[in-house]
Amino acid sequence: MIRRTISGASVPSFGFGTMRMPIVDGDIAKVDEDALKEMVDYAMDHGVNYFDLGYGYHGDNDEISVCKVLREYPRESYLIADKFPIYDLSHFERIEEIFELQLERTQLDYFDFYLFHNVCEMNLESTLSEELGLMEFLLEKKRQGVIRHLGLSTHGTAETMRAFFDRFGEHMEFCQIQLNWVDWDFQDARSKVDLLNSLDIPIIVMEPLRGGKLAELTEKSRAKLEQLRPGSNAVSWAFDFLQSVPGVACVLSGVSNMEQLVENIAIFDEPAPTTPEENEVLFGLAEEITAKGTVPCTSCRYCIEYCPVGLDIPDLLRLYNEHEYTEGGFIAFFGLMAIGEGKQPSDCIGCGACARVCPQQIDIPGALADFAEMMKPKDE
Repeated sequence: MIRRTISGASVPSFGFGTMRMPIVDGDIAKVDEDALKEMVDYAMDHGVNYFDLGYGYHGDNDEISVCKVLREYPRESYLIADKFPIYDLSHFERIEEIFELQLERTQLDYFDFYLFHNVCEMNLESTLSEELGLMEFLLEKKRQGVIRHLGLSTHGTAETMRAFFDRFGEHMEFCQIQLNWVDWDFQDARSKVDLLNSLDIPIIVMEPLRGGKLAELTEKSRAKLEQLRPGSNAVSWAFDFLQSVPGVACVLSGVSNMEQLVENIAIFDEPAPTTPEENEVLFGLAEEITAKGTVPCTSCRYCIEYCPVGLDIPDLLRLYNEHEYTEGGFIAFFGLMAIGEGKQPSDCIGCGACARVCPQQIDIPGALADFAEMMKPKDE
């Protein structure tokens, strides 16, 4: 297993994500600890000693289950990453309480890596707030040695990331982003990578398989890739692409069973980074995949000038596309929460002024109406 360095800490190029661990009787809150132990033992035997935890994963049982298994190993032999859950704004009122609860759940004296969990448009103002004081609290914990390395995860835009780094960049040692060959352009991960590389901040990758979507390609897509690399599969293409991206230190995968873990580790044991020519093929496939059900907005912003209610139409269409491709998910939900009242898809009055100036001839009112319907609470 190739290892890389983050602020002097040696990390494996493949990390054990714990958001999708094996469970009992289909209950997400009941982790199958026997199966988990077998997987952790295999990972540790093969040099995978970075474990990414989350406060709310597996019905709040993730931190407990993983660290219970790891207690059989010397503390210095494994790396634990945990996160402060800023995705819920009420948590800013319970900073010390939540942090102490995480220490209690894990029964650790320190976290090797600790992250702001999902810096995004919805929580940026609270995250940057001196009055709420999350950054100062975490810096104090770092001074005490309870946090060894401090960073962030984000599903936000490059602009949101830039605002965060303008304020706190000097304290950030790494950044975890959603990165894969579909999101390179679809979520503009390219700009995020460029930003992090310009700041010399190592990248940790989440969602390398887009929640499993990139492991299940169509026969047509598989055939194109088979021509380039006979015998390869969709999973190896996803991971090999990430090996070609500059600045990537560690790739996390939320493994759900031993078969997935063995396959993933084998790929990272023999890395074969994709070439620029192969990447162009992947990006072409990404365009085909994401075109279904989405709209071809190029963010030219001509429409905004003509919208009588002042909607940020390109941003709404970006969230619409994300929701359509993901078939749900939380990114669009959080994004709309950040936009606030009066600027929602449901605030479109359907006048059509935007569509009349759209170079892509998108039925913008229709898309916004569909989006508003999708986002209605299920009980309405």
